[in-house]
Amino acid sequence: MNNQEHSLLIGEATAKLAALPTASISDALDKLGIVGTLHGIAPLAYGFRATGPAFTIQYEPAGQERGSVGDFLDDVPAGAMVVIDNHGRTDATVWGGIMTEIAADRKIAGTVINGVCRDIATSLEQGYPIFSAGRYMRTGKDRVRLVAVNAPLEINGVAISPEDIICADTDGALCVPRARAAEVAQLAEGIEATEARIVAAVKAGSTLVAARAELGYHDLQWSKA
Repeated sequence: MNNQEHSLLIGEATAKLAALPTASISDALDKLGIVGTLHGIAPLAYGFRATGPAFTIQYEPAGQERGSVGDFLDDVPAGAMVVIDNHGRTDATVWGGIMTEIAADRKIAGTVINGVCRDIATSLEQGYPIFSAGRYMRTGKDRVRLVAVNAPLEINGVAISPEDIICADTDGALCVPRARAAEVAQLAEGIEATEARIVAAVKAGSTLVAARAELGYHDLQWSKA
């Protein structure tokens, strides 16, 4: 497979993942033994949903060196998911209203933060999807410093590389390794379809226990690995 064919395959897988709930994608990750769910990260508002390749950012405490927040935004391509690791820190924000306005204007897909953000009203007004560990008004300027752009991260036990596929919705956020995106998408589609058949069977008169047994519900997320 050449690079163009591979890119097309990833694009198709990303489109499939974008149409699926994170719950089914999470089940597919479990089935495949892939650790990808980002514990403790939630949407700012019900209905926020975003999917795209990761553009990764790493912060650390600034120490004596003055630091800034958000200058990397000039390099983020349209359609990307900004993934910021601030080590879960909740006393200084690393995303605010100016960044939201710019990201929305540039058609960036969304932002996932292992840390906190502020200017929530701007996110809601713009309809710009942010997923974070919380919200807090105190600036991270001069409290954090940028240490890496588009380098591998590890957030809450999940390894995230640039271009991995980030999927996020009302239930939270997760990472699908780019190399396995097509496999995960296909399996998640099957899980979603099976769960729909279970609901249909119960509505048609079956018991839930019988429908689950007949359609293999308890094997959907089980991995032999």
